[in-house]
Amino acid sequence: MLNVDSIRNDFPILADITYMDSAATSLSPEQVVNATNEFERIYRANVGRGVHRLTNISSQKYWHAHEKVSGFIGGEDGTTVLTKNTTEAINMVACGMKWNKGDNVVTTVLEHHSNFLPWMRLRNRGVDVSVVNTEPDGSIDIEEIRNTINERTRIVAVTQASNVLGNLLPVKEIAEICHEKGVKLLVDGAQAVPHMPTDVKELGCDYLCFSGHKMLGPTGTGILWMKEEDINPLLLGGGMIDKVSVSGYTTVDGYERYEAGTPNISGMIGLARAVDYLEDIGMSKIKEHEEILTKRLLEGLRDTDKVTVYGPGDDNRIGVVSFNVDGLHPHEVAHILDEGAAIMVRSGEHCCQPLMNHLGLEGGTVRASLYLYNTKEEVDRLIETMKEMVRRL
Repeated sequence: MLNVDSIRNDFPILADITYMDSAATSLSPEQVVNATNEFERIYRANVGRGVHRLTNISSQKYWHAHEKVSGFIGGEDGTTVLTKNTTEAINMVACGMKWNKGDNVVTTVLEHHSNFLPWMRLRNRGVDVSVVNTEPDGSIDIEEIRNTINERTRIVAVTQASNVLGNLLPVKEIAEICHEKGVKLLVDGAQAVPHMPTDVKELGCDYLCFSGHKMLGPTGTGILWMKEEDINPLLLGGGMIDKVSVSGYTTVDGYERYEAGTPNISGMIGLARAVDYLEDIGMSKIKEHEEILTKRLLEGLRDTDKVTVYGPGDDNRIGVVSFNVDGLHPHEVAHILDEGAAIMVRSGEHCCQPLMNHLGLEGGTVRASLYLYNTKEEVDRLIETMKEMVRRL
């Protein structure tokens, strides 16, 4: 079991609020803040440029941060690239592949806009995009994925866990289908990697994209992991070049090839410190802790009059719970929770308009998302506040 009281000491911001919006942006512990500040105060310098002591320290720590993050996802045999976020990582794949008119992409209506719009834009280049629908609880028929893939399909792009409904997709089974058909698989791991043990070899994906700001790391950090360096760099410039002449250029190999220009050095170092923090606690323990809280929250909300809970049951899901209150707009509920009980939740469409349209949820939902620093007492506070809210309607 987690020592949540000890963990909460590392998050001073929690002194006066109940924070249940980690699916949007998690909080950062003092250890991560200190790691980024140490870069700025002690050895701030660019990476891979120069030979003086500061740049040597910075370059070494930056390289080691890539190794740390690679190990966190079992991706030592691939290439781990720093991006700004999951959005940029997915766009790098969509823009970096070589497309022909008539090629096909398969995705789902469940996707965050970040894993939807980059593929939709390819329609301007003659690429067909097939969208698989979901059941009301967010589940996907694996056979529909299989039947949607055709001889022109180049890639399947799916989320590992829904940022709205919380359900986990059968990524391993989808990967097996993709391998059978010679198709690439991209997994949006933004909502899964922060909350459970992740191994890209077990997932079987070709690309894994996730965000640092959802796993205790700094904002403006994300990761694109590639099994093979088989896409073209999105940007060209300093830091990714082997040789340049007036007649042409060659690029270096490895992550530097995809990180043109000065990167977010302190951010990557902070992300590596976040990985250390999570590993010290143990991802399996974090997953177990969130499962207990999620079950408690689901049971409490389902037992509350005038509250409708969306998504799957207690199993095969993460700690993301979406719900609505009869007669109230999601924004009204979120505002009342904030002003009346200092409970921070998300409200609206959660960057998933196609899914909201598919489910008929005009205005979206209220979403409570849990993490390692949440407690049973906080879950009970949310439930009791919701019961009081509906009693006053």
